[in-house]
Amino acid sequence: MSETELQDEEREVLSSIYDGDNCFKQISSNTFQYKFGESDAMKSFLLEIQWGEKYPNEAPKVNMDTFYNKHITKPLKDKIVSVVEEEALQFLGMSMTYSLFEFIKEKFEELMLEQPEEIIETVEKSPSPELEQTTSQKVPKKEHLTKAQKRRQWNRIDSKGEKPRGWNWVDIVKHLSQTGPKEPTPTS
Repeated sequence: MSETELQDEEREVLSSIYDGDNCFKQISSNTFQYKFGESDAMKSFLLEIQWGEKYPNEAPKVNMDTFYNKHITKPLKDKIVSVVEEEALQFLGMSMTYSLFEFIKEKFEELMLEQPEEIIETVEKSPSPELEQTTSQKVPKKEHLTKAQKRRQWNRIDSKGEKPRGWNWVDIVKHLSQTGPKEPTPTS
């Protein structure tokens, strides 16, 4: 079999295996992504595998530089890429994308031990103090009410901050006077 036939066969197999799996995504005919961990959690990442022209006779390109992985530390990204590339060398000459995704599923907990629970942001000094002043001055504006608006709000609620009992009740007498009396039905 030629490389393109092997790729077509593996593409078909991947789509049937991961059919309905929201973590798997086929970006193009030769690029696949799989999300490991809970969605949008600190301990989750997106692994992208891209096949080359000679795949499966050559190892695929492994990419961790996606926007979803912005919270993953650089050393962990490098470790994941190296572990996947090392594992891919065992499977040269045969379909390996599914095997690589499953390998990372097994190693996920072990790999995530190096990922901190919270993002530790490094604050870099900006070159000019003017930039710091403009960013720090952007404070959300509070809604300013006039005295009359504040008084009306206080009159509508009681001391507990709740509306008085029956504030949305319908005045039955007023309602019935608007609908009119019930007409008697003729009896035979």
